[in-house]
Amino acid sequence: MVAADPRTLEVLARAQKVATLDTTVLLLGETGVGKEQFARYIYENSARARQSFIGINCGAIPASLIESELFGYEKGAFTGASKEGKMGVFESADKGTVFLDEVGDLPLEMQVHLLRVLQEMQVRRVGGVRSISVDVRIIAATNRNLLDMVHEKTFREDLYYRLNVVPIEIPPLRERKRDIRPLVESFLKDMNKKYRYQKRFADAAMEILYSYVWPGNVRELKNVVEQAVILSAGDEIQPSELPIAC
Repeated sequence: MVAADPRTLEVLARAQKVATLDTTVLLLGETGVGKEQFARYIYENSARARQSFIGINCGAIPASLIESELFGYEKGAFTGASKEGKMGVFESADKGTVFLDEVGDLPLEMQVHLLRVLQEMQVRRVGGVRSISVDVRIIAATNRNLLDMVHEKTFREDLYYRLNVVPIEIPPLRERKRDIRPLVESFLKDMNKKYRYQKRFADAAMEILYSYVWPGNVRELKNVVEQAVILSAGDEIQPSELPIAC
């Protein structure tokens, strides 16, 4: 983890404290703030660090496939199903950690199944009749306001409280400016190694990176650094070579 700003260090300390406790964690924050990095940090500092870490984006999987992806299916459960059946994410991650990114995008009918996992630590495959016990730690993340969704009846209240055991709010990059330079240096080191360059940012270019509001947060910063490294003419990246408005 790259952290220098007091706000980030405070969040990191909270994450480190909860990492050793085998409890459910809910990571909150805007898109691109680094929720997956914090999830991995919690996992790597937990008692389950030697076991599986499986991440899944709940908003990126079609609703028709998400049940079989999460809970698996028995052989012949549907047309095109494997003859051997398939384990789902929770079975595959037994004794490990499951990271549910964008959990606010999980369809309502799937939320009740997730609630069963949290309450009973059991899953039932699509087309199956028996329950399978699993031992997983769940870390969830979202950029949405789940409490508002509860009031709008688009997110189950009981699931919300099951997930919201230890909430950790990750501030946007514009509110933790002291992280910008160490993040830039970290990304620049990786990009220089990847492309065999020796690029650096001019002081004036760094000033622009500090003053920019970063609506895409850390993810956008990384993209900007990579584009600047690739497209700049010389070893010193100038303000005019930044792919953001000066």
